[in-house]
Amino acid sequence: MSDLDVQQTTVAGVTLHKLPEVSDPRGSLSVGEFGRTVPFMVSRYFLVYGVPEDGVRGDHAHFRCHQFLIAAKGTIHVTADDGVNKEEFVLDKANMGIHIPPMTWGSQYQYSSDAVLLVLASDYYDNEDYVTSYEEFLAHVKLRTEGGGA
Repeated sequence: MSDLDVQQTTVAGVTLHKLPEVSDPRGSLSVGEFGRTVPFMVSRYFLVYGVPEDGVRGDHAHFRCHQFLIAAKGTIHVTADDGVNKEEFVLDKANMGIHIPPMTWGSQYQYSSDAVLLVLASDYYDNEDYVTSYEEFLAHVKLRTEGGGA
């Protein structure tokens, strides 16, 4: 795995991944391997597109689900927040992804008009896995920090 280009961030567990890319006169190809370049096995994917200029997507955390975000087209700003550290990232290349682990508050915004966000998720959809209140998220982070578990 030494050939992987993974950059740590200031947000706990959040990593930026430069995915392998092959280019030749026919065009470019970017590839990811589940469990390797994408650091978990994928159970679900979804695409987010047609987001209004002032639209915000995400704005939640998950108790269990990992997510891996790739701007398949266009530009998308992403904020990741672990309850202590918060960092903004710009996804604007199809060979760049960001791993958002469980209990990380994530928001996506400033979608370019042509933006398409590919989200790979470790788990099937489960409404009970979502934390949609930032105050509730901070309470869970505080509980975990104090050793109280989830």
